[in-house]
Amino acid sequence: MTQGSGLVALVDDDADLLHATTQLLELAGFSVIALDAAEAALAVIDRNFEGVVVSDIRMPGMNGLQLFDRVKAIDPDIPVILVTGHGDVDLAVAALKDGVYDFIPKPYASDRLVEALKRASEKRRLVMENRRLREAAAVAADGLPLIGEAPAIRRLRETLRQIADMDVDVLVEGETGTGKEVVADLLHRWGRRRAKPFVALNCGALPETVIESELFGHEAGAFTGAQRRRIGRIEHASGGTLFLDEIESMPPALQVKLLRVLETRSLTPLGSNEIRRIDLRVVAATKVDLGRPDQRGDFREDLYFRLNVVTLRIPPLRERRGDIPMLFGHFLGKAAERFGRPVAKVNVAVSDHLQSHAWPGNVRELAHFADRVALGLGPDDETKVAPAHLPEPEATLPERVGHYEAQLIRDALRDHGGDVRGAIDALGVPRKTFYDKLKRYGISASEFRNGGDADAQPVRGQT
Repeated sequence: MTQGSGLVALVDDDADLLHATTQLLELAGFSVIALDAAEAALAVIDRNFEGVVVSDIRMPGMNGLQLFDRVKAIDPDIPVILVTGHGDVDLAVAALKDGVYDFIPKPYASDRLVEALKRASEKRRLVMENRRLREAAAVAADGLPLIGEAPAIRRLRETLRQIADMDVDVLVEGETGTGKEVVADLLHRWGRRRAKPFVALNCGALPETVIESELFGHEAGAFTGAQRRRIGRIEHASGGTLFLDEIESMPPALQVKLLRVLETRSLTPLGSNEIRRIDLRVVAATKVDLGRPDQRGDFREDLYFRLNVVTLRIPPLRERRGDIPMLFGHFLGKAAERFGRPVAKVNVAVSDHLQSHAWPGNVRELAHFADRVALGLGPDDETKVAPAHLPEPEATLPERVGHYEAQLIRDALRDHGGDVRGAIDALGVPRKTFYDKLKRYGISASEFRNGGDADAQPVRGQT
C-alpha cells in the first residue's frame, strides 16, 4: 500500500467501519481524528485546520452533504471527500460541481481512498503554505525585521530591545549568512543613536595596508599617496554605531589600537598627534567562537573580553526550521516587489526543497532562493527552464507570455509526475482551461508520467 501523510477528519456513524477505516489510514501513515457524527467534526474544524475531511453521506442528523456545506463556509479550500453508496452517486456528482474534492463509491479498494487522500493532503498543505507565505509577505510590507517565532529568535528580539539604549559594546556570533548586520542595524535603529550614523566595515574585506586608514583616518602627507585629510570610520561613527564585521580577521597590530579606542573612547589619526574624543557604540560580529582558544587563533584575548560585555548568538537556519516558511515568504514578497511580478505560488518541488535542504548559507541562501522562485526558477536553478522552451529574443510580448505560461504548465506536470489533477490544483485553473492550454502549447501530460493515470488524457498537438 502506498504510504501517505497528513491529517484526516474521518466521519462515519458506523462504529465498526469507522474503526476499520481509522486503522487502515493510520497504517498508511495518516493521523486520523475519528468522529461518529458531522456535528462532532465541526467542533474540530476551523480555518486553520491542516487536514482533509472524509465523510459518509448518509448519517443521522446532519448528513455528509450538509457537513460539506458547513465546511465550505468555514474554509472553501479544505478538501472534502465523500464516501457514497450506489444510490448516492447522482448526489455526489452534483456535489463535485459544487466543490467537493472527490467522492468514492462503496465498496472501494483501500488504495483508492489512500491515493485520493494523498492528493487532497498535498493540496491542503500547499494551500496552507501559500497562505502563510502571503501573511509573511504582508509582514514584510510592514518592515518587521528579524523575522521568526523560534524561541531563540524571540529571545534575541527581546534582548535587542532591552539593550538598544544602553551604551555597551556588543559581540554578535553567528555563521555566515545568519543576519549579523541585521542585528547590528536593529541595535542602532531601536536605540537613542538612531539619528546618528550607522557605519559598517568588513574587517576581512580590506588589505592590512588599507584597513588602518579606513578605521582611524589620516592627515594629509601621513604616508605616500595621502594627498588630503581623511576622516576614518571610527570618527565618522561618533554619536552613532560602528559595526565591525568579521572582526576575527582584523590584523593583530590593529587589534591593539582598537582595544585602546574601546578603553579610552578616543583616537589619534595617522600623521597626527591630536587626540580626538569619540562617542560611539561598537558592535562586532564574528563567525567563530572567540571564547574558544582553538578558534580564536591570533585574536587578542583582552580585546575579546573587552568586546564581550554582551554577546548575542544568532542560531543557524537548521536550528529554526519552523521559521523557514515565514522567512521565505518575506523574501519572496520582497523579490516580487523588486522584480515587478506577482508573488509566486509555492509548488511541490519548492516546498520539498524548503523542508529538506540543509541551508548551509543560512538566511542569505534562503533569500537568494526566493529570488530564483520569484523569477520562475525552481530548486534546480536555471536548469528548471529548459533551453528548448526559452523564447527568441525578438519574440513579441504575447509570445513571451505564452512561452512563460507553457513553462509553468510543464513545471506543474513535472512536479506532480504527470498527474493532471495535481497540476490543475497547483495552477488553480479550471479543468477545461487546462486542457485547452495543453492543446494550444502541444504539451502531452504522458511525457511527465512514469505510469498510467486514468484521469489524465494525453493531448497531442504540434511540437
